[in-house]
Amino acid sequence: MRRLDQKPRLWLTAESSEDILNRFSQNIQFDQPFDPFKKRDSDKLESILNSVKQTFGRQHLNPTVLDAAAYFNQLVRGHAFENGNKRIAVLFTHVFLLLHGIEFTLDYMSIYKFALLLAIFSDRFNSSKTKEICRKIINDFTREIS
Repeated sequence: MRRLDQKPRLWLTAESSEDILNRFSQNIQFDQPFDPFKKRDSDKLESILNSVKQTFGRQHLNPTVLDAAAYFNQLVRGHAFENGNKRIAVLFTHVFLLLHGIEFTLDYMSIYKFALLLAIFSDRFNSSKTKEICRKIINDFTREIS
């Protein structure tokens, strides 16, 4: 079975997200630095992180790694941070995929440009539609790693 089709073994938390951002933010700041993690809208971020692993009737609503890559969609649309939401969405989604033995085949800037387009068109499409687009991109532009 493909790793994208497997049940997620790990989930991002506020604590792991803070660690990820602290470790890698220098790599993705470009000309716009991030505010400190503590300045985030904690309700929004925690809501996004918890919604992805949400269950109903003891069944995950995002039962596969590919479905759980909804982090990308929700982080771009949710604006949990004052600045850098798209860059952070790429970073957190990439780490989530790496934790499951999967990596993007596109470079960071290509995924970031997709995030920009997603943000621009998010007012024209509902969240279900943009999630489906994210699933297609992640399905088509990732590979399993050892």
